[in-house]
Amino acid sequence: MLAIQAPLVFDGERMLTGGALVLIDGGKIAGVEPRMTPVPDGCPVHVLDGMLLPGLIDAHAHLCADARPGALERLGETDGTGLAAVIEESLRAHLRAGVTTVRDLGDWRDTVLAWRAGAARDLPTVVASGTPITSTGGHCWTLGGQAAGEHALRAAVQQRAGAGADVIKIMASGGVFTPGTDTTRPQFTDAEMAAAVTEAHALGLPVTAHAHALTAVVQAVRAGVDGIEHCSCVTPAGARLPGEVAAELADAGIAVCATLGSDPSVVVPPEILAMAAAAGITEAALQAVTAGLHAAGVRIVAGSDGGLGPAKPHGLLPRTLDEYVRSGIPAPAALAAATSTAADACRLTGRKGRIRPGHDADLLAVPADPTVDITALLHPQTVYLAGQPVEHLKDAAVPGCAGPHQPTGQP
Repeated sequence: MLAIQAPLVFDGERMLTGGALVLIDGGKIAGVEPRMTPVPDGCPVHVLDGMLLPGLIDAHAHLCADARPGALERLGETDGTGLAAVIEESLRAHLRAGVTTVRDLGDWRDTVLAWRAGAARDLPTVVASGTPITSTGGHCWTLGGQAAGEHALRAAVQQRAGAGADVIKIMASGGVFTPGTDTTRPQFTDAEMAAAVTEAHALGLPVTAHAHALTAVVQAVRAGVDGIEHCSCVTPAGARLPGEVAAELADAGIAVCATLGSDPSVVVPPEILAMAAAAGITEAALQAVTAGLHAAGVRIVAGSDGGLGPAKPHGLLPRTLDEYVRSGIPAPAALAAATSTAADACRLTGRKGRIRPGHDADLLAVPADPTVDITALLHPQTVYLAGQPVEHLKDAAVPGCAGPHQPTGQP
């Protein structure tokens, strides 16, 4: 058994008055007691001087991608052994930043699903979609997930279910970094989208849709998806969030992962910024849409899109939360987006994202209160995985801890 005593504790939903004494046994949280509760005889105690919170959950990453230029497009050039090494180093980078669970939303030909079968225990938990389903020549078609027609969409969902996917990822609109795709229009017909969602739900799997286009967001909502990635609400005239769409998202309880945040030490090439701007995707527009989603009561989760390129390295999630706050989301809500709300969206309720008895003892210690100043997350002190301190950090482990903020486009 291990005891952790902290004067500040965020349990995934709220601050615990007076801190807490958290008891850990067998990799699980065995109890959450008042801070000055006597510790059981012989039980070691870790006394913190900052805050204890649940380990963070990054709900949108690409573990096969190494964050170099053209990371996704180059995946087919690396063999299975090389990709396994990339996946593991990606997870270590997440862990160093306080992330103890990662949802992978797009690998090359189900590589992450295959790797996960023999994953080491000293790495974050991985929730995975396998290869995203896209249209012929559609966004991220190089990953191997092209499908056309209702029958093929259903078959694609069945294949991923058979491979062990936890969630179905579908590319509802085009993306910035795939030439020839359109960020302002859907990639599938209404019937195709509905077929994929119906099949996934029949198999007990949730569906999350990559959607930049406002029309693709609307289509995905009406098809009954469980989540939307990016949700940029791009139109030919720019990004905008109509009130009725925000209300539909909120009423349906759809989890939106806005994937904000970037490494401020990376200077984004002008051509990349130009591509994003031409697609109607700018930092200001994304922040405005995210603020509107929160104000409407939409369920927001946190995901970094880690691995995509130099400005999106793995371990970026604290930067995502910083930008959520700068967009107008209160810090406690931003924290919940990366803990309890993300756990619910990833179907890990009862296991992750909360400091509660019976939950996995995946925890993060930081030096100050991030509900007051979210940038405290940029300086993780100790990360606990199943109750074991796996990283003790004297220096910040989050990418680009020094330097001004640098905007970047989304994929």
